[in-house]
This record gives sequence, structure tokens and C-alpha cells, in this order.
Amino acid sequence: MLIAGPDTRVVELRVHGVQGTTPQTLVDAVAAVDVAGDGLGRIVRPADRLRRPAPGPVLQTEGRPIPRVVEGYLWGGMTSGGVAKATWALLFPFSIANVAHWMLPPVPERNLPAHLLGIGLRSLLRVFALLLTALLIAQISVVSLDLLAAQCLRPGTACLTSIPDDMRAFPWFRTFLGLLPILVVIAVMRRVSHVDWRIERKEIADAEDKDQQPSSGLPGAHVATDPDTPALRTLHVVAALAVAALIALGGPLKQLTASGGMGVAITVAWIAALVLIGVSVLGVLLLDDPTGGAPHRGGRWLRVALGRTPRRVLLVLSGLLVLTTLGLQEQLPLRVPGSDVAVQVVALLMAFVLVLFGVLLVPAALLARKTWASLPRELRPWAGGWFSAPVLAIAGLLGGGFGAGVALPVRKALGEGLQLPVGYDYITLLWGVAGALGLLSTLAVVSFTGAVRWRAFRKGKVWAREASLLHSGRMRDLRTATRAWWWARWERNHGHHMILIIASVLVVGAVLATVLRVRNVPLATWTVPFSAFGVGVLGLLAVSLLRAVYLAARQPESGRRLGIIADIAQFWPREAHPIVPPCYALKVVPELVSRVQDHLRDPGTRVVLCGHSQGSLLVAVAAARLLEELPPHDRERIGLLTAGSQLQWAYPRAFPAVVPHASLARLAGGLDGRWRSLCRGTDPLGGAVMTWRRQVFDGMLLGVGYRPDGSEGALAPALRGPTGALVLGGDHWLPDPQRGPFPGRRWRSGVSAHSDYTSDPEWDRAVAIAAGLLDVDAPESPPLPFARRPETRSRDALGGS
Repeated sequence: MLIAGPDTRVVELRVHGVQGTTPQTLVDAVAAVDVAGDGLGRIVRPADRLRRPAPGPVLQTEGRPIPRVVEGYLWGGMTSGGVAKATWALLFPFSIANVAHWMLPPVPERNLPAHLLGIGLRSLLRVFALLLTALLIAQISVVSLDLLAAQCLRPGTACLTSIPDDMRAFPWFRTFLGLLPILVVIAVMRRVSHVDWRIERKEIADAEDKDQQPSSGLPGAHVATDPDTPALRTLHVVAALAVAALIALGGPLKQLTASGGMGVAITVAWIAALVLIGVSVLGVLLLDDPTGGAPHRGGRWLRVALGRTPRRVLLVLSGLLVLTTLGLQEQLPLRVPGSDVAVQVVALLMAFVLVLFGVLLVPAALLARKTWASLPRELRPWAGGWFSAPVLAIAGLLGGGFGAGVALPVRKALGEGLQLPVGYDYITLLWGVAGALGLLSTLAVVSFTGAVRWRAFRKGKVWAREASLLHSGRMRDLRTATRAWWWARWERNHGHHMILIIASVLVVGAVLATVLRVRNVPLATWTVPFSAFGVGVLGLLAVSLLRAVYLAARQPESGRRLGIIADIAQFWPREAHPIVPPCYALKVVPELVSRVQDHLRDPGTRVVLCGHSQGSLLVAVAAARLLEELPPHDRERIGLLTAGSQLQWAYPRAFPAVVPHASLARLAGGLDGRWRSLCRGTDPLGGAVMTWRRQVFDGMLLGVGYRPDGSEGALAPALRGPTGALVLGGDHWLPDPQRGPFPGRRWRSGVSAHSDYTSDPEWDRAVAIAAGLLDVDAPESPPLPFARRPETRSRDALGGS
């Protein structure tokens, strides 16, 4: 531990979690001002009455008070605020497919079968993502080309009577009106895929652009920009334009018929559309081949074939194909059969790819099992490393459901006489069966959970022995905490099971509907209630998303709440699907690293990175980058503090290849005891980070966890801090409700759960330990004085004294 000198000061750099926050809340001040940043990534400090940056409260250590500067990094503007960002929620299926890529199991080194399986899985993910884009275009074609242009605007109909028959009969009017919404959606998707966060400082951008191999063994080492993203973006746009043209020309199985030169032209355009779709599929299959990414390997031709000039040629050709399609259809037919066929063909291809992906994922997870076989069960990946498959299934089914959910209300709004494709009857049946199974599953889960909880509390079973230590002598707080501990533990342990249940009920409904449709079985009368229920479920799905976008435009607070979806999904760079919002981690992490390096230029400054919830993942990746870049004497002046973090129970288990357990151990060893984690048993979203296998024995809290040298093993019994917190290894277990109030400190009554960790006085002590100014193994500090006298008697059955 470095000795504090007379010029020592501590910079506490805080990063918030999901949903964003205000600058004042982040730095615990009544006013805050920006001191750096570009408006999207803002660095703020507390302010005085003249709106000038003010110093933070001093940090009390065993020797003397140390000056402290409190800064906060605000990144919420990258994911919420404004209609443009709110509409990203409509791309949620694309984002889920992209997240599924990062959930793949790790590939063991020097294992050829695992390496080949990894290539195959990543390629199948990209093909599935391309089909997801094609499905969206096909479903928009059902609404714009078939419902609106072909049926509603046909001359002589009573639909939209404000448009006269002369205009309806005008050549190319209906065809243009039917293709226009499709082209607008494609243009918007292309625009979204081009949006990226700019790093203002040139030296940071230059460092990020260097072609360096990512350092292995630390959290988030693979979170980087994919060089194949521009090519992948172009292939998706080309495929979308080609699918639109193919549907207008008759569909993927049969072209429109015409005589003479018109028939030849339609045939040529139809074949050209198929060729462009084939080129797109082949491109996404090969893009993830590592030999194509290395200039000195045999696949360098792929880089040349998908360079800037060839990509522009493909875009021009696909655009000309759509214009040619418009010119070939002076008047649309009475129906556009290609839209129904396209939806069904794309859906069947997605199902085939998904099944193949799930089958290949089984041996890949088994081969990767040796990387986590030695870990206890609570630290192993969810579903044995197979969690990517159900997540991908949810992405595909949500994508199909949203399109159908939009088509059904549009048909009802335009008129009851309009007809949807036959395949949509089976889609409503799918969601009706899935919705019914979902209700039954929810009822079963709620009933079982309630019964287990009632039985446990009636028999006096102790679910949270740690709570009896934290709230010893406070019967009322112990009773409240025990209930909160039970529910929080249940949510952490079974949250992923709920996702598996959702995926299962959707897949069951999809299998039933697919079998009936492939065998062309007419729907029986018993399916009518399920189809009606499915119409309601699909309508609710579409209306909920569209209403969320509308509220985001009228009420910014709603847009911030909607940002929860983006905050979780947008951490991951574009990999499987390029038409997703940009990854904010690629901007936040390098700017955090640069800010820390700026502070470390002062030899007396020590910096503690503090992250809450999702911010804990950001500061962990930033700390890992700092350990890679800083010289040894500067590494000793950085510390890490996480609060309400998912770095043990969620991220290593959902993303075992990106944030593996071993990477957290290496990070803990690199920080040499300067990684502290604040956790509450009442927090359903956060949990312990540094310890596991905890148990209470003979009035002591014991457990296994990370040691300062990075090794893992049994830890010394937990020490009690001056405010009642139990410190086991690097985890600080906070009593919730707090044991105060304490004189001169901010007080928060009741159960805090996942919020307001900075209100606990243990925060300052953890910052001092992370800064290397306080030894956690020091003799027990005297408790702080209470503003009110605590209870000294307890009648609670859980062991409080």
C-alpha cells in the first residue's frame, strides 16, 4: 500500500447504471456543472452557488482527512432522450439477435473442433440476422404493397374514398405508393447502422483505431469494433432492396407472367433479385471466416471483394433493380401473392437455421465445459453455455410477431373487406397458443413460488442467515430485510429460467403453427379462440412499442424509462446484425481511460472508478484497459468500486466468452485488493462480486472468493465495519435498512434495494480502501454514533440477539 503524502488527493469517478440519472444525483450535490465531455459523454462535478466546480467532501482515513474530488460520467444521452433514440426500441429483435452472438460459449485454445464449431455458429448467427431483416421487409410489403396499394387503392373500392379513381388508375401510382414505405424503412435502417459515437479527442480515437490484438484474460477484451461491419451493413441493405423487388415481381417461388419483351424483362429482373440475395447470404456466411480477416492468409480476396468500391456497386445495382421493378409494373394486380410466399419462405428458413444453430451449439457448449467445470454451480454459465439459442429464438419470434401485430390493426383501420395472407392465420394461432401457455406458466410459477415461500416462512426456515448478522438487535429491520432477501434471491436465481420459459412457450406455439401450415391443415373450430387471443396479443405487442415511441416524443421521462432496453443491448458492438444502435461502450470506456490518465499526471492523485449496476461493467472494462496500458507505478494509484453489480450472477454466466470468471479473478489480482464491491441481499439486480459459497457458522460469515493476489480460496471470517457492514474478502455487505441514522450524514429510510448506494456511510470507507489509503484488515473501527438509540432486544426467530 502506497504511503499517503501531504499532496495526496482522491478523485472519485462515478459511472451510473441503466435508465440514466441526473448530474446532481450522480455526484450527490444540489447543483452540478460540466467540466469535460461533448454533450453525449458528460463529465460533471458538484457546483457552488456561482456554478463553479466545487471540491467534494473530504475522505476520512485512519491517519488524516484526504481531499476528495467527486466526478461523474453521464452516458444516458447515448441511449435515451428524443424520438430518434426512442424508435430504436422498434429494432429490439435485431438487438436481441446481436446480443445472442456475445452469448456464445468460449472456444478453448488449440481445439480444432471447437474452433470450427465457433466459425459455424457465428456464420449461422449472421445468416439468421440477415433473414430477420428480410422478414421485416416482407412483412412491410404485406401492409404497403398488398393491403394498401393492391387491395385498398384498387379502382372501384370503398377504401380511402378521399383518393379519386382517376388517381388510382394513374400509371405506376399504386406501385410507387406501395414501394415507398419499404424504401423509407430501408433508408432509415441504413441511417441507423451508420450512426456511431464520435470520440472527440484525437489521441483516444487514434489509440482505438490501431490494429492490435486484444489482450486476453481481462474482462471485455473482445469488446471492439468489428472491421466487417461496413460490408455487413451493405449486404443487409442489398438483401432488403432485393427482397422488396422480388416480392413485387411475384415472390421467391414464382415470377409474374407477361408476354413478349415485358415477360423477358420481368424474368431478368427476377433472376437478378435472386442473385443479389444469394450474394448477400454468401457474404454473411464468409465474413466471419478468420482467414478473410487476416491480409496474409488465403481469405484476403474476401476483403477485396467486399471493399468500398464493390459495396457501392452492389448498392447501385440493387437500387436500379428496384427502379426497374417499379417501371415494369404499370398497375399492380388485385393481390400481391409474393408477399405471403416471401413471409412463409423466410420464416421456414429462419426455423431451419435456428434448429441447425441449436444442434451445433450443443457440442460447442460441451467442448467449452472444461473452462468452467471446476467452478461451483452458481458461477457456471446459464443453460450449460446453450443460452444463446433460446435468446435467438425470442429474437426471431418477436420479429415475426411485431410485423403481424402491425398488419392486423392496419387492416382493421382500412376496412374489414381487405384480406391478409393465409399464413397470418397461423401466425395468430402461434401467438394465441404461446399466450395461453404463457398465462398458464405464469400462474404455475406464481403459485409454486408463493407456496414455497409460505411454507418456508411458516416452518421458520432461515433463508438469509446473513441478514441475522447484519441486523442483530433490530427485530423490525430484520423482519423487513428477510422478506426482501427472499424475493431478491429468487429473482437472481430464476430470472434466466423465466427467459427459458418464454422461449419454450413461443417455440411450442411456433412448432404447432408451422406443422399445420406446412401440411396445409385447415384450422379447426377449436383454434378460433386461440387465434382471437393471438390477435389481441399481437396487437398489444405492436401498440405497446409504438405507444412507447409516442410517449418518448411527448414525455422525455418515458424515453428515459424506455432506455432500459437500449442500455442493456447497446453495450455490445455490432457483430451479428449491423442495423442496431451504436455501442456506447466503445465511447465510454476509452473516455474513462483518458480521464483517469489525465488525473494520474498529478503524482499525488489516486483515482477510484466507481460504477453502479450497468456502470460496474463499464468501469471494470475501463480498469482492465488501464492495467494493460499504465506502467506499474501508476497502476498502484487506481482502484475500483462496484455497487449493485451483476458481475458475478449475470454477466459471466450469460456472456462466458467475454466476461469469464477467470477474467474477473485476473482483474482482482491486478488491482491487489483495491477492488471493493458494495452489495445488499435485498438487491434483486445486484449481488456479490468477489465472494461465493457464503455461509454463517458460529456467528461468523464465511466464504470463498478472490484473494488480493488473484488466487481463489477460503477467506478469513467477515469483519464488521463501523456502520454495521460485513466485509468478506472484497465484498461489503450493507445492512438494508441502514443501521442509522448517523449525525451529519444523509439518511435514507426503508429498504433501498438497488438504489442509492452512496447514501450508506460504508461507501466512503470502501473508497478509501480502493484508493489504498485504508487497510481492510485493520483493527475494527469504533462504531459511529447513532442519532437514535438502536434496539437492543430481539424476539426474531432468525437468530437476532
